[in-house]
Amino acid sequence: MAELNIGIILGSTRQGRVSPQVGEWVKSIADKRNDANYEIVDIAEYKLPLFGEVDATQQATAWNTKLASLDGFVFIVQEYNHSITAALKNALDYAREAWNNKAAGIVSYGSVGGARAAEHLRGILGELSVADVRIHPALSLFTDFENGSVFKPADLHLTNVNGMLDQVLAWSGALKTLRP
Repeated sequence: MAELNIGIILGSTRQGRVSPQVGEWVKSIADKRNDANYEIVDIAEYKLPLFGEVDATQQATAWNTKLASLDGFVFIVQEYNHSITAALKNALDYAREAWNNKAAGIVSYGSVGGARAAEHLRGILGELSVADVRIHPALSLFTDFENGSVFKPADLHLTNVNGMLDQVLAWSGALKTLRP
């Protein structure tokens, strides 16, 4: 089987966000594995307007083309008001078939490790026919970030990130057989 392509999706678009730091950390761990092609996919770069408000054919086409090129995902999810960001929900809504029969891991962060956002995301992924894996690295704003803005993860998260990636790759490979 050809090498899998895994997108590390940054789930925030706001100024001052820390998701790029978390995404680069996950990518640096993933790249050392040499078992798939990993890339950062920043939803901010696609400039998706609110779904259904204006003609976004060009942005939606670019977004769907990117998603279609990927076999699986790792979502970098921050908790906002006990859920995912509006920007991530909007990006999820802009695609349908491009998500189907793929696997996803979730790396979340927040005051309680982003657990509530991760649980909300799992429900949405199920509706999109994305199989989310069990292992879930949950990062605390209190212990893994300095002053809430500088990411300094505890070493203990390495085991969970690698375990999550093992599951994402196994499921992505299996689910690839279901896609045309």
